[in-house]
Amino acid sequence: MELLCPSAKRRRSEDLAADEPQPRATEATEAANLGPATQSEEPPPPPPSEAAAGGGGGGGEDDVDRISGLPDAVLGEIVSLLSTKEAARTQILASRWRHVWLASPLVLDGTDLSTEPMAYRRDDKKFDADKEALASAVSRILSAHRGPARRFCVPPHFLQDRPATVDAWLSSPALHNLQELDFWERNDMKYLYMQPSPLASLPASTFRFSATLRVATFGKCELLDSSVEGIHFPHLKQLGLEDVSISEGSLNTIISRCPVLECLLLKHIFGFGCLRISSNSLKSIGVGADRRRDNLQFLQEVIIVDAPCLERFLYLGKPMTLTVISAPKLETLGCLDDEWFLHRRLVYDTTSIQGLKVVSMTTALSNVKTLAIASEFVNLDTVIELMKCFPCLEKLYVKGD
Repeated sequence: MELLCPSAKRRRSEDLAADEPQPRATEATEAANLGPATQSEEPPPPPPSEAAAGGGGGGGEDDVDRISGLPDAVLGEIVSLLSTKEAARTQILASRWRHVWLASPLVLDGTDLSTEPMAYRRDDKKFDADKEALASAVSRILSAHRGPARRFCVPPHFLQDRPATVDAWLSSPALHNLQELDFWERNDMKYLYMQPSPLASLPASTFRFSATLRVATFGKCELLDSSVEGIHFPHLKQLGLEDVSISEGSLNTIISRCPVLECLLLKHIFGFGCLRISSNSLKSIGVGADRRRDNLQFLQEVIIVDAPCLERFLYLGKPMTLTVISAPKLETLGCLDDEWFLHRRLVYDTTSIQGLKVVSMTTALSNVKTLAIASEFVNLDTVIELMKCFPCLEKLYVKGD
């Protein structure tokens, strides 16, 4: 969800990368040494007071290991900022670190344990071997981890290839009170699907976290009406759906049962043509359409019925019709495109804009301060005419071909 809900960037550990080559996928599973520590362990580091006084040897202040003197809770938070592969490798630093990762907040990203996707085009057997190694690594991590669950990310093709495995993962006690669940389609994985792959149903265990989830993203799946009945997300703030089949009723049900939802991203949604949105909490909406599945109806129109807190609406992808009935705080709008033809238009109150052409304007869009437009051939007169609809505009972004 890059444009709407950027995730916190993970910091790289220079100490880990300085002297150690990057592991392959199979090495990543070996690096995650989840068994009990052996008896031939290194002696524990000196207490913080001795370390600060230079008791660790080496004499110089620059040789003091201040990191190992931190409390376990602080070390766990630091480790949770690393990638899954790097976090597992911290176990080899010293005996003090062998238990830190397994007790730290669990951030398990299966894509971190995969080989480079370029290999899949050359060798399907390598793809299968990588999936097997990834499944084994994830299962081992979940069975050994003792800390709280924060984030769990699995490539969405596992929903089609290994539904029973995914269901077992989601049922694991290690994921109790999970905060972030991610079945998102990474950009570097998309070419794996030269043709649209079948949409899989989410396991019932997916929604056992509904009471604790803060962030949920789903890709390449089908959300059945029966699967969302009675589901409530009291703490969910970010929801993303990409290449998902769902009915308008089910999507509206989900939105209505997310009382603190702030960010909604919908890319390539199938199952209905028009979505009417009412939400007292939404601040940001991004929508993108596609016809990649010819046998399914795709989303072509969005109507913002009532969104008193909405600040940003971002259009991502092919043109569609946007109608805004009530969004008094909407300040950022984009991207209007001269490909908006025929019935693809923006209707805001009584003002209508088709493509980049103002069809009618009886009410100015005075609350919009940031506007983005795209045009193959930027016409200055057209832009000036368009700007008359936005008298309080402060920032204008123009993208040419």
